[in-house]
Amino acid sequence: MNEATLEIPFEMPADAQNPVEPFLRMDRMPHIWCPGCGIGTTVNCFTRALLESKADLDKVAVVSGIGCTGRVAGYARLDSFHTTHGRAIPFATGLKLANPELQVVVYSGDGDLFAIGGNHFIHAARRNMDLKVICVNNLTYAMTGGQTGPATPSHVISATSPYGVFEPSFNLVQLAEAAGAAYVARWTTYHVKQLARSMEEVMKKKGFCFIEVISPCPTLYQRRNKMGDGLDTMKFYKQMSKTRNGAPTSECALTKAGEIVVGKFVDRDRPGYFEMMSAQMHETLGDRYAEPEAMCSEC
Repeated sequence: MNEATLEIPFEMPADAQNPVEPFLRMDRMPHIWCPGCGIGTTVNCFTRALLESKADLDKVAVVSGIGCTGRVAGYARLDSFHTTHGRAIPFATGLKLANPELQVVVYSGDGDLFAIGGNHFIHAARRNMDLKVICVNNLTYAMTGGQTGPATPSHVISATSPYGVFEPSFNLVQLAEAAGAAYVARWTTYHVKQLARSMEEVMKKKGFCFIEVISPCPTLYQRRNKMGDGLDTMKFYKQMSKTRNGAPTSECALTKAGEIVVGKFVDRDRPGYFEMMSAQMHETLGDRYAEPEAMCSEC
């Protein structure tokens, strides 16, 4: 096509901006994520969910730990807290207890949340703390060199398993359900509409909510395992993903090259931490007990 036949359907306004930009600290761009990484895709979905849920952005806080995904808190133009390794959930728990009106989102990776932070995850789910946990699972410790992590499937080549991982990995959605999460879902970075919809749902749901997002790490995971680049991974997700809403989470374990079961697996109502505490204190103290929300607002 030469210049004479090239037609431009419209002229881009000089002040045009990406719809995601108002949610980002643009002074911190460019970001650190590698080409083909899926973390930025999840952030795009998150901003769509904030818009669609009509969340009060003055009452949304994002908490993250350490790792590639942990940088989301630093880039988000919201009240955000980039905390210590593995401690995103206890920080978020304290934030929620101090100000129950906040929508507290924990945004971190599989290593941060389920290795050093695993104990905090299971107990926050057990207590049904009103937290929205988004886990970007790239199946490896991406920021520190591509070592084997708690979610790395067997037979995967990693920096610490050059002959292939032989130990069993966590099935994160099964772990979340067993620990007591009120909402559990899994999508890949190919499923942008479904992921944004799930994020919107958890912004409106009370209780401990968990979304696992399977995401590529072309620099370390895909390269070492000869799985191509980011585009190849999207094709792989499209081919191998099977949507099974309501599937038993015990049937949703991940393998290196097998089927990826995606969908919303758990959506249940359980008494939350504040409700359980209030019920216990009313039983013990009767009318002398003030509701925790009222107590917090008076502090």
